[in-house]
Amino acid sequence: MPDVTQLLHAMEAGEPQAAHELLPLVYQELRRLAASKLARERPGHTLQATALVHEAWLRLSEAGGRRWESRRHFLAAAAEAMRRILIENARRKQAVRHGGGLQRTELAPDELPITGGAPDEELLAVHEALDALAAHDARKAELVKLRYFAGFSLEEAAAALDLSERTAKRDWAYARAWLYREIARRRS
Repeated sequence: MPDVTQLLHAMEAGEPQAAHELLPLVYQELRRLAASKLARERPGHTLQATALVHEAWLRLSEAGGRRWESRRHFLAAAAEAMRRILIENARRKQAVRHGGGLQRTELAPDELPITGGAPDEELLAVHEALDALAAHDARKAELVKLRYFAGFSLEEAAAALDLSERTAKRDWAYARAWLYREIARRRS
């Protein structure tokens, strides 16, 4: 069975069969990433994990001139593609033609279980603050993307970014505090 990295390089070279061989090898990992992302979304989210995986796969396989150095690099790119899909979906739902800031009112709210989740506004606030962090410190922003959006553990994210765990812990603490302050600043 071919190595994932070899198939990624074959895809880059334009071999159409490589994509067909690659998808079954990474599909379960992509589903895990998608499920991790959707678990942080509000209840009743319209996207399903399968749809998120397929949309991300389309974006990655159609991205011409992309170079993936390894399986981890590819999965990090997939996590970023999924993040962007969720952001686009949240923005679309916030559009005026989709009700803008209006909220749906249920007929019998006392009969419905109320559960927490990340509303679209929160996702957009994190996205905007993360873009600002990327302009300030790209490495710390990448760490946040891998941890928050891709569901990587600190150890996995450190390995993906070629950092020591100690540096990753410091960067994670800094990035969380920076994002908290940035989101609070934008809300006030």
